[in-house]
Amino acid sequence: MKIGRLLLRLTVGGFFFGHGTQKLFGWFGGHGIDATSNMFDSLGMRPGRRNAIAAGTAEAAGGAALAAGLATPLAAGAITSVMLTAINRVHLKNGPWVANGGYEYNAVLIAAALALTEVGPGELSLDHAMGNERSGPGWTLAAAAIGVAGAVGAHQLAVRQPAPPPPPEPEAEAATSGDGSAASATADTPADASADATAEQTNEAATTT
Repeated sequence: MKIGRLLLRLTVGGFFFGHGTQKLFGWFGGHGIDATSNMFDSLGMRPGRRNAIAAGTAEAAGGAALAAGLATPLAAGAITSVMLTAINRVHLKNGPWVANGGYEYNAVLIAAALALTEVGPGELSLDHAMGNERSGPGWTLAAAAIGVAGAVGAHQLAVRQPAPPPPPEPEAEAATSGDGSAASATADTPADASADATAEQTNEAATTT
């Protein structure tokens, strides 16, 4: 059981740390904070940069703490919050199955984090070494409450933010030929180029969230 809990913590926590640092710093092949901010904006999580920083920090810090077995209920709450937000914003509409883009994987991660809270991180953890191990049903419910509160708060803050104005329509320039016939040509504008870049970054950055 000691080894099992350690392996579970290292696996779940380690991957969350990786995903968080992908968002924040572009580590491990990630796209960094700018592309992640654009993705969050496209999901309606406005302002995108603030939400990207919050999600990346929760994943990186929560994952590192879970892997180390440090402040386990708080770490599980942070992870639960990010996963509930991902379910609400991305996966819920697709149903449960991960093959269809559903929330199956997110639900499993939430269950794993909360299960570690109930049984405790184990003897091979910083919580145990410092005599601060907190476990049991009460702490599990507290971690779940932290996760729900964080997800609800993120949703409410996002819906209160005004939507950005739509980009200006490309202008068509009419040119008259020598025989009197009119021809129109549409030129790409900086707004078009920015929109294309944002769409490309969103497609590349939408992974776990």
